[in-house]
Amino acid sequence: MYDAEIGEVIGSSNTEFIAESALLHNPPPFGSFIQVQARETIYAVVCNAYTHSLEPNRLAIAYHRSEQELRDEQPQIFELLKTKFEAVIIGYECDGAVRYHLPPQPPRLHSFVHTCQPLEVRRITSRFWFLRFLMGVEKAPRDELIAAAIRAAYAVHPGDRSFLVKAGKELVKLIGDDYEMLSAILHRIQD
Repeated sequence: MYDAEIGEVIGSSNTEFIAESALLHNPPPFGSFIQVQARETIYAVVCNAYTHSLEPNRLAIAYHRSEQELRDEQPQIFELLKTKFEAVIIGYECDGAVRYHLPPQPPRLHSFVHTCQPLEVRRITSRFWFLRFLMGVEKAPRDELIAAAIRAAYAVHPGDRSFLVKAGKELVKLIGDDYEMLSAILHRIQD
């Protein structure tokens, strides 16, 4: 069972996808776990979000009014804006098992995007292979993204300190001797 869709895929590859948010100014949280139901369920982590004008050569301008005043005085402005988000693919489900590698096919355009339910997040984060995918992201600061994803995963493992210890050990393996990055991630996880 899925919650209502939070977005629709408008661009995709085997490694990532872009979706248009179902609601203006309401993308899924940075670092959250989402899924696309296509040929198979594809799992991803939100790595970027933005709102912009529908017309590529037209920038938004400041009106020096509150959002409510703008909605009352010029509601058409909001019809010309869209919120989009990008996600890095971390695996997919095949024959009832989570596969921690890229799917054979990218998500189909116009597929709906859903938030992963807590049990799904527990399942896909029971192993820390998803961190390898996040290490390669260039669209966002890696330390921020990794910390946000670990915080999101820990939220469904409440009070399970062993989850954080295992995450820390996996980070040490992935990061190696880059103490500054490891320290930055660990600090951000605690915040």
